[in-house]
Amino acid sequence: MSPRAGGPVTLTEVTSKSDLARFVRVPMRLNRNDPNWISPLISEREAALTPASNPFFDHAEVKLWIASRDGRDVGRISAQIDALAPVDPAAPAGHFGMIAGEDDPEVFAALFAAAEAWLKARGCMKALGPFNLSVNEEVGLLVDGFDTPPMVMMGHDPAYAGPRVEEQGYVKAKDVYAYLCHMSDDVPDAVLRRVRRGPGKGVTLRMLDMSRYDAEVAALTEILNDAWSGNWGFTPTTEAETAQLAKALRPVIDKRLVWFAEIDGDVAGFIALLPNVNEAIADLDGRLLPFGWAKLLWRLKVARVKTARVPLMGVKRRYAGGMRGQLLPFQLIDAAATQARALGYEHYELSWVLEDNYPMVRIAEAVGADRYKTYRIYEKALT
Repeated sequence: MSPRAGGPVTLTEVTSKSDLARFVRVPMRLNRNDPNWISPLISEREAALTPASNPFFDHAEVKLWIASRDGRDVGRISAQIDALAPVDPAAPAGHFGMIAGEDDPEVFAALFAAAEAWLKARGCMKALGPFNLSVNEEVGLLVDGFDTPPMVMMGHDPAYAGPRVEEQGYVKAKDVYAYLCHMSDDVPDAVLRRVRRGPGKGVTLRMLDMSRYDAEVAALTEILNDAWSGNWGFTPTTEAETAQLAKALRPVIDKRLVWFAEIDGDVAGFIALLPNVNEAIADLDGRLLPFGWAKLLWRLKVARVKTARVPLMGVKRRYAGGMRGQLLPFQLIDAAATQARALGYEHYELSWVLEDNYPMVRIAEAVGADRYKTYRIYEKALT
């Protein structure tokens, strides 16, 4: 579309609580007519973007901007530099994220001009994103799969957003996938027969032990950082970040859907299947008060949602090449899915999966999952 009539696009740097409240609400206004948009919980988003409540800020510098025109907010963007992210000395990269804007090239141009200037001033020679805010959180811009709502902790963008970003000179760096699987689907018969014979010598499967919650979270962090260390863009998750996530999820987590595997007494792998909170909050318009908490807890604990997501799964690298380690992902999926079926869940999502993480792609395909959403990470040289 052609640029909208009206005044110039102006940018405001987020420096106050009121600015942050505006920043969080920008995509809610822009996407309100999209039937598949689900407003995130406002309080959760504000906390995620506040240094005092998000340990990501302990190792990252972040700047937020709001774009306005004629008295209305028309877009937003973040720029961030994560000290723990991998560094290419020849072309150090910074990140952008939280991108949202009206379908207007002037809005996107103004947003990216601000983010890129900030990154260049700090020595960055390349911009990567979107990351909201970290590679370990929401990543990528939705470029395929607009016809279904996102699951918990996954993004949703309008179809025009990708082309608008590309107009600013950005090209694909990586795609990440979301796979959807029906709970009635199972692993291949040959593998299932092996799985159902039992864990095997020295292998133990167990549920999350809520009485040792902090220790379990520490074990999960260790596995996650080891299992994912070879992935593109890998950035270690700090214990503080995992603890913060675990604290936020504790009210909704179900121990029957989180499983650990031990090999010869060593915690070797895990899977976390989370109830799809988005299904429970779809009609709350981002607000938990005055009755949102009651509705949310009722739907999660009593009425129960029908969908779930696997955001985290991993096997330590030293076990991944052996027969026992190769079976662990299927054993963990089978254990969690068996419990989920008994609880009335119908579908689960495996996400996000890097396009060239071939072992995980093969696992997703082997359990009958359909690739139904694609998110794109973009890059641009800042010259």
